[in-house]
Amino acid sequence: MNDIRRTILWVVFAFSLIMLWDQWQVHNGRHATFFPSAPPAATTASAPASAVPQGATPTAAAAAVPGSVSAAHTSPIPGAQTAPSQPSIPRERIEVSTDVLKLAFDTEGGSIIKSEFLKFAAQDHPDQPFVLLDTSANRVYQAQSGLIGGAFPTHKTPMKFVGEKTLSDGANELVLRFESPAQNGISLNKIYTLTRGSYVVGVRHEIVNASAQAIQPQLYVQLVRDGNKPPGESSFYSTFTGPAFYTEAKKFQKVDFEKIDKGSAEFATQSPDGWVAMVQHYFASAWLLPEGASHENFARKVDTNLYAAGMIAPAATVAAGSTQTMDARLFVGPQEEKVLESLAPGLELVKDYGFFTILSKPLYWLLDKLHGVIGNWGWAIVALVFLLKILFYPLNAKAYASMAKMKAINPKLTDLRERYKDKPQQMQAEMMRIYREEKVNPMGGCLPIMIQIPVFIALYWVLLSSVEMRGAPWMLWIKDLSAKDPFFILPIVMTLTTLLQTALNPLPPDPMQAKLMWFMPLVFSVMFFFFPSGLVLYWITNNVLTIAQQWLINTRMGVPPQFNLPKF
Repeated sequence: MNDIRRTILWVVFAFSLIMLWDQWQVHNGRHATFFPSAPPAATTASAPASAVPQGATPTAAAAAVPGSVSAAHTSPIPGAQTAPSQPSIPRERIEVSTDVLKLAFDTEGGSIIKSEFLKFAAQDHPDQPFVLLDTSANRVYQAQSGLIGGAFPTHKTPMKFVGEKTLSDGANELVLRFESPAQNGISLNKIYTLTRGSYVVGVRHEIVNASAQAIQPQLYVQLVRDGNKPPGESSFYSTFTGPAFYTEAKKFQKVDFEKIDKGSAEFATQSPDGWVAMVQHYFASAWLLPEGASHENFARKVDTNLYAAGMIAPAATVAAGSTQTMDARLFVGPQEEKVLESLAPGLELVKDYGFFTILSKPLYWLLDKLHGVIGNWGWAIVALVFLLKILFYPLNAKAYASMAKMKAINPKLTDLRERYKDKPQQMQAEMMRIYREEKVNPMGGCLPIMIQIPVFIALYWVLLSSVEMRGAPWMLWIKDLSAKDPFFILPIVMTLTTLLQTALNPLPPDPMQAKLMWFMPLVFSVMFFFFPSGLVLYWITNNVLTIAQQWLINTRMGVPPQFNLPKF
């Protein structure tokens, strides 16, 4: 039974940790997989000049100016109607900045077409800020809004910019204003409010009705993005990229681009609450409506490799000669869990822990508290694993005690296998007799370890998903816990500790199983050569403490440590 126990242990450890994670996450929206399917070749998201469905032609835009977004990078306007041509307004690219954000606006519709995070460096260019929203030859990712339900201004309507472009010293807010010309007496003014130190942009929509009739438009807000994976994503693991919706009724719902392509995307289409987001590793964008604002959710394919996800909310009736305002907020920033929790219910779920969220959230809370005391994320990881090992010490003690007893009776079991190899039923009966006489549970070494596996899987997702690891140093040559070890020192140490841990366990009598015991850790370790160094540090710490615990428990039981090597 010792070889059976060992086989079960390795199956749980390797297969559950790798394949089961992978298949579970693929089934639940391609959260994060060890073996992702080959990503599609990066294609330029472009749309023909008439990307708008028939009968929904946008307002004619003024001629593009150098540096402005191409007219091809547009999205259909849900329910928009043909509007009369407008006086020519020069199309401009407006760039504004605060202490944490640099945004680029297009005066066509007053849309945000680029965002740079001044506190976060690009992965491959540490001297440049990280870019999330972007409009270039290879990428399209924009935040848009406008009105539907009539010939109203949309995100294709030319607008005039009014306001400052830089947050002044001592000022807390930067207010920008984009004003559209009247269309049949109806105009839309967008007022963006940027706040010092914040990644949340207030967006007020002023609907001005200078016509002789009352109107009742609808406001749409949407995020338009190509279907490409973020640049620089590892080929050894991937995280979910795509739209996500949240409602109190249906909770967090991820939507695959592939399902949008096939028309099989499932999400709540009507809700009195919630938000829409576009998610990728470490960063996200999200439109947030006021609490209690009923709206319709939508996700649709705009064109080849171009998608839109958003919300449509009805406005109150705007009487002739009056003005109505509709507020929204746009979050464009890093997935900092505490910040997200403060903005909207459920928004922290864009930091996707997958199936183990219920365990990952308290683990992140504890890790954050440890960082607050220690001041270094690397040492906080070490401290957290140490605390978990203390917590699980009673379980580990039982597991290693059971292993030690199994090791003691292993010669008897080996003799039984030889004597009764042609009589499996009698061999099984004799084994059970020995277990009873020696008071040994053959599964006693497996069950305590199996109980701990979900916790350490959850901690894995905490470290993989936390943007705090990005750019965080540990010590010496480890300057970024979210990047692989540049000299592969940590992965080599991890491989050695894994092999040492394997050597301390008794070998099964079957030579093939003994070789497999050594082969599987090597394969598992090779994967970690390209994993973020924070994850490797976590695994090394776990290995070292496991070896120390096993050595201590065996010594207390009078079982001298032995190094068991297979014959190759």
